[in-house]
Amino acid sequence: MRRPNVRQDSMSSARDGFRLGVGVGHNEMGPGMARGDVFIRLTDGATGAVLEERQLKNIITLDASLLVAMLLRAPASRPLGLNMLAVGTGATGALLSPDAPDNKQRKLNAEIQRKPFASTTFRDALGNAVAYPTNVCDFTTSFSEAEAVGPLNEMSLLATVSANPSIHSDNPDTFPVRDTTVDVSDFDIAVNYLPFPVISKPSTAILTITWRLTY
Repeated sequence: MRRPNVRQDSMSSARDGFRLGVGVGHNEMGPGMARGDVFIRLTDGATGAVLEERQLKNIITLDASLLVAMLLRAPASRPLGLNMLAVGTGATGALLSPDAPDNKQRKLNAEIQRKPFASTTFRDALGNAVAYPTNVCDFTTSFSEAEAVGPLNEMSLLATVSANPSIHSDNPDTFPVRDTTVDVSDFDIAVNYLPFPVISKPSTAILTITWRLTY
């Protein structure tokens, strides 16, 4: 996987969230354990005013282990590594209280757009951006006014086959089906899944999402 370019994260909520408790217990996590913390900010495109902010936790999918195994065995087989964020409208359950996520999820239920990361940033134990690898990395994506418009309620980080976000190579399984005999080598892999209470993104707002993975 390519070494991320370090950029200062402009989302103060993400850094503050880390210092106010998101980072608690990092040193107590056992080997092989991972988690994701998601920071969402919706801002007015014209004024920059914050319309909504949320901090949520995701679930790591079972397919994430397949991606790790592939990268360890043959890094060149997945040269893009983890490279995009996808959002959708297909979370099941009530709009303000969707069903709990399941680690068998292999793709979004109703994806409307995916986009490469705008930046990736390693962070130290205090939440500071650093130029060397750590066990904490932020993946940030921003959807402009015209992008990802709609009642969003699900998202996922993807390791895609193509660098072109318009080209999809989705796994044929549809939740709750997860056929473990399927060769995922030629499919996009969703490494985590997050259903959330609906966020209605208008065409006048910018949606910025920072997904923090801690290993």
